Amino acid sequence: MELDESNRPSSSDADAHAPGQFVLEAPAKPTGNDIPDGGLHAWMQVLGAFFLVFNSWGLVNSFGAYQTYYETALLASSTSSAISWIGTVQAFLLIIVGVMSGPFYDRGYIRTLIVLGTIMTVFGMMMTSLASRYWEIFLAQGLCVGLGLGCLYVPSVAIVSTYFSTKRALAVGLTSAGGSLSGILYPIIFRRLQPSLGFGWATRIIAFIVLATQLISLTILRARTIPNEPRALLEPAAFKEAPFALFTLGMFFFLTGLYAPYFYVPVYAERIIGTSPDFAFYLLAIINAGSFVGRVLPPLIAHRLGPYNTLLPCVFITGIIGFAWMSVHSLAGIVVFSIFYGFFSGAVLALPPTVIVALSPDVRFAGTRIGMAFGAAGFGVLVGNPIVGAIVDIPRGRFAGAQAFAAAMMMAGSILLLGSRILRLRSHKDRMM
Repeated sequence: MELDESNRPSSSDADAHAPGQFVLEAPAKPTGNDIPDGGLHAWMQVLGAFFLVFNSWGLVNSFGAYQTYYETALLASSTSSAISWIGTVQAFLLIIVGVMSGPFYDRGYIRTLIVLGTIMTVFGMMMTSLASRYWEIFLAQGLCVGLGLGCLYVPSVAIVSTYFSTKRALAVGLTSAGGSLSGILYPIIFRRLQPSLGFGWATRIIAFIVLATQLISLTILRARTIPNEPRALLEPAAFKEAPFALFTLGMFFFLTGLYAPYFYVPVYAERIIGTSPDFAFYLLAIINAGSFVGRVLPPLIAHRLGPYNTLLPCVFITGIIGFAWMSVHSLAGIVVFSIFYGFFSGAVLALPPTVIVALSPDVRFAGTRIGMAFGAAGFGVLVGNPIVGAIVDIPRGRFAGAQAFAAAMMMAGSILLLGSRILRLRSHKDRMM
């Protein structure tokens, strides 16, 4: 299923993206004519990439619905920390496998990656629907689905930039919004269907939706660039540059705490505030609705203010909102928290790739640096929620320690990111970065 030589894409020429959000790194080299920057065929690529993001980061963003169900029903005998490993391993594999699959994308295996990712994701969800024990769900939903999502990662972020120039921000923003839209829809679908059809069929219906939308992507996506050579996976010398090293370390700490509300807000609302189970599930959709706006609007603002200047207020505000979560004890409060946390956390997931491009001396190798930064920071995603799950005591309603840990990790990451910005200013004086 290898593409023709004239159609091979390049992840090094396209913009690479961060977890949950996607911004492109450098203009792709056209094979013949100028970049289309619009037209039916180009916008169809946006639609195809939209559904890849819809089913990759969308499933990760929706895991909070499963976390709550597992804790209260199917895996009630398992600890919150053990259950959260399922979702965090899924997200970690999306990032790591996505980074490692870049060279295969560069060699033209886009359709192979999409087909393999679709098969593994749908198969994993189907097996999840049949599972009843922890290790079965971990293998199916954590490992199998995670590996499948990793195969979809690079195609979802690398194609759109090759079709747009002046309209690239709009095209990439629309593409990246797919993860938030499915983060709204999938929890609602699961919650509405599970009581009447059962866990198995609710999960199988989500798997069928994944299959149907993936077939759209497979049908319409076409690459239009050819790389001079596949990008390298590593550039160790980059970590000798203090701004880049501090930025990577900052993102590690920040991502360690970032996903705690996505996993635990529903159960917090039900146990502490006393909302109905239905409304608790909808809070996850509210967070993702805020994230939908946060992933589109701030990247557009960043074109005027600079990506780092836009990112820094967002990371500090997200950390402050994380601490504010500890004082939320009303229905109105948890709704407001969910909206604002979703918005600013969505912005934080959207902007880092653009910052890494700006930190790169040569944008031709920015894809490698994005992969390195988020490969390292991805370990924060892996360990963060299990630690939060080990601290929280759901039966006794004790969430404060876990909330403080998550917020403290985000604030620590924010301080490191500020340090990276200061060092960059001292060496380059690029105030509009």
